[in-house]
Amino acid sequence: MNPQPSTETTTESSELPALLLGAGFALASMIILPAVAQRVGMASSVTLALRGALMRAASRI
Repeated sequence: MNPQPSTETTTESSELPALLLGAGFALASMIILPAVAQRVGMASSVTLALRGALMRAASRI
């Protein structure tokens, strides 16, 4: 007599990792990447290209 897990709980538990990963990509692209690029001395065009790639990756999740 084990209760079946509801679909709500299953959906919520599968959305959390995707949400955390998307937030991590957003944080990396908006804050961490430009700071590291400035410290290393990357050109702004390379930084923008990397930021775009991270945001595309985040939107696919």
